[in-house]
Amino acid sequence: MDLDPDACYRAILSRDARFDGRLFVAVTSTGIYCRPVCPARTPKRENVRFFPTAAAAESAGFRACLRCRPETSPELAVWRGTSNTVSRALSLIETGALDGADVAALAERLGVGERQLRRLFEMHLGASPLAVAQTRRVHLAKQLIHETDLPMAEVALAAGFGSVRRFNETFQHLYRRPPAALRRRSNPREAQPHAVSLRLRYRPPYDWDAMLAFLSMRAIPGVEIVSGNRYARAVAFGSDQGVIAATPAGRDCLAVDVRFPRLTALPTILARIRRMFDLAADPLLIGEQLGRDPKLAPLIEARPGLRVPGAWDGFELAVRGVLGQQITVVAARKLAGKLAQAFGDELPEQWREDGLSLTFPRPERLAEADPALLGMPRARGLALISLAGAVAADPDLFGPRRSLEDAIERLRALPGIGEWTAQYIAMRALREPDAFPAADIGLLRALAEPDGTRPTPRELLARAEQWRPWRAYAALHLWAAEAARARPAVETVDARQAA
Repeated sequence: MDLDPDACYRAILSRDARFDGRLFVAVTSTGIYCRPVCPARTPKRENVRFFPTAAAAESAGFRACLRCRPETSPELAVWRGTSNTVSRALSLIETGALDGADVAALAERLGVGERQLRRLFEMHLGASPLAVAQTRRVHLAKQLIHETDLPMAEVALAAGFGSVRRFNETFQHLYRRPPAALRRRSNPREAQPHAVSLRLRYRPPYDWDAMLAFLSMRAIPGVEIVSGNRYARAVAFGSDQGVIAATPAGRDCLAVDVRFPRLTALPTILARIRRMFDLAADPLLIGEQLGRDPKLAPLIEARPGLRVPGAWDGFELAVRGVLGQQITVVAARKLAGKLAQAFGDELPEQWREDGLSLTFPRPERLAEADPALLGMPRARGLALISLAGAVAADPDLFGPRRSLEDAIERLRALPGIGEWTAQYIAMRALREPDAFPAADIGLLRALAEPDGTRPTPRELLARAEQWRPWRAYAALHLWAAEAARARPAVETVDARQAA
């Protein structure tokens, strides 16, 4: 990634927040790298170097500033639209793909050669995949040290370090001091067992009203709840269960509470929360491109912070997609609640709160269900059971794929999944920013001419070419405009789109 040094230096002179997360400045005289908004005195022009990522700065031998804390900068998806392979690789790294495997295995999952993957990372991020993975671990550990009162041994486990010794060695090398020396609290509180509270940064603006309204309308009874500006849900990994909650805090961060018995799951949980709330989006970059379309320009001006709501789990969303075929959003939510009540696992008493008592059914359990007990047409029930069986056999079925086209092809091969549902799953669960259900009746209606003439799906696809690689965001803006006109909910699918 090429950075114009003069433009970058002007950005740090003005401490322009628009560049926060897009570049990092390293000072050669001190060996420290900072965010462009660092309050420290601006270094001389001849003493600075600029890097596209924190990992690139650390790979060049610089250590993170303790004042501006680069680990708290927004994680912007600047590589999207430039290298989808890098974007998908980062999604896998976030969930621990390099914790127990090597770069060759990661490259194989992405359908590219190891040398090609390394080259792409150097080109777009300025660092190797392993360096990116290590920087993520270090940044999470540093944030846990600053924002929680967890003991250092638990910080090491929660951040994904294989051992406390490795954790200590890494911090001694990067910061020239032990991890405990970075904790600023003079009177730390006693840490709550299995509880972590953190703040996750994002790039403003953010339309929280739209995000929470979307999630509230689809919240599965007993599994999810939206109350005021707080979203909470029950979660499960294997046999472990817990609860996560998220609340907007200030203009640029999300306050997150995680209560889970296994700290080693924390990186995966945080990655899912970031994806669910689309915290890596750069709304200014996306809006700049989509705003070139005269139809979308007023919509983006009205809602500049609109994000694509994600999903906690691909299987859960796929089940919702099958349940929602030919019925309303409200009816699908009620049916999902009945399914959770019948086949979900009860939360342990220590994690329960008002409105949260169940985890969503595991695919293994749903695969063994009797179709007659599902409370839906037999054909749809059989499709649901077959879908659960496929996911039970391949837990990575909803993981990142080589391309959007590959993802759609694999999803459409699943029982009960048609083109609309596949695109919808790719948009929300796989976080494909270019997913686009072109045959959606709401999108066609939103682009109707004044006389009521609607485009065909083929015509809509042709027009949407100029929106790439952000077609999913264009869809959200069009759906939001339709919702404002009190049209049918966006998840309703007409009969010809049902699988």
